[in-house]
Amino acid sequence: MRVIGLMSGTSYDAIEAAAADLALDGDTLLLRPLGHLSVPYPDDLRDLIGATLPPAATTTQAVCALDTGVGRAFADAAGRALREVCDGAADLVVSHGQTMHHWVEDGTVRGTLQLGQPAWIAEATGLPVVSDLRSRDVAAGGQGAPLVGMTDTLLLRALPGTPAALNLGGIANVTVLAPGAEPLAFDTGPANALLDAAVRHFTGGTAGYDEDGRRAAAGRTSPRLLRALLDDPYYRRPAPKTTGKEHFHLPYLQRALEAEPTPDPDDVVATLTRLTAVTVADACRGHGVTELVVSGGGTRNPVLMRMIAEELPGVRLRPSDDLGLPSDAKEALAFAVLGFLTVHGLPGTLPSGTGARRATLLGSITPGSAPLRLPEPAAQAPRLLRVDRHPH
Repeated sequence: MRVIGLMSGTSYDAIEAAAADLALDGDTLLLRPLGHLSVPYPDDLRDLIGATLPPAATTTQAVCALDTGVGRAFADAAGRALREVCDGAADLVVSHGQTMHHWVEDGTVRGTLQLGQPAWIAEATGLPVVSDLRSRDVAAGGQGAPLVGMTDTLLLRALPGTPAALNLGGIANVTVLAPGAEPLAFDTGPANALLDAAVRHFTGGTAGYDEDGRRAAAGRTSPRLLRALLDDPYYRRPAPKTTGKEHFHLPYLQRALEAEPTPDPDDVVATLTRLTAVTVADACRGHGVTELVVSGGGTRNPVLMRMIAEELPGVRLRPSDDLGLPSDAKEALAFAVLGFLTVHGLPGTLPSGTGARRATLLGSITPGSAPLRLPEPAAQAPRLLRVDRHPH
């Protein structure tokens, strides 16, 4: 089955589209990546997302405009992937949408809202669309995140020791596979969320992120600011746990800077980069991780990668590309896998990863232009993921 996965993360800079041929072979899921592309959001839509995200107040009119705007942007990305990556032929689109709110109270997720109306994607491509993949896990008592845990687990099972997969998006999440234990997946804290907010703030919006980690490299870590940031109770909460930009945003950083003034902007950026490295390393040490497979936009920041390596001496770090999953496309491919599991009648969550009472079938299905025909339900769920590294 040829599946297109669509993803926009908490950094909301672009839509990642990735396509793969997927098939089940006994207890193994075979994945052949076909290619991927990144489609930047139109500026006005990106501005509207930024103006609507917590802690901003908003209107139902803005929410409606976003649902349509994000849906149309995702439809455009799906259409491009269909033409440019799939030679015009695919069976299914899986859309993560854009997370606008992840509603957490006292560590319990009450709801989660991803916008991007799937009808636009179905109308533009003629293909059925699996969307809204997080809500079912929330309804089953789970965190609704991190959903990459399933794909990570299938991928890591072939590795020795206690391997973990780390994704560095706006938020950093990790999946740990210790021998003889259930897989564990959770958000460690911010990766680029506070960094990007700081850079945008200090440059008056002329820069959106710390390109190549240059600002962090020019600055020095402030021990006092780092201590204040590490005092957040989130880091001490046991897994499974999730967080987001509702928690780690510019006003959050400004409150920390009021408590611990740090005059040099580069020092602030260096400290935030070190914060990500320390919180990732603490999470990995706490679970005895021996090898870390890294993906996401944060891998392009050499200073962040060096700091993580410094904080985790003796742990092997390598990009997910080494295992055949391109770092930039891994999350989009992970959602392609989840949609494939859904249409084959297989659960897409690991209760040990999200904290749900049971594993559930994820998402809602929007029919394409033809009558909806689902494959025969699969006889068994996969245990392993095998990536064919020779795309067509």
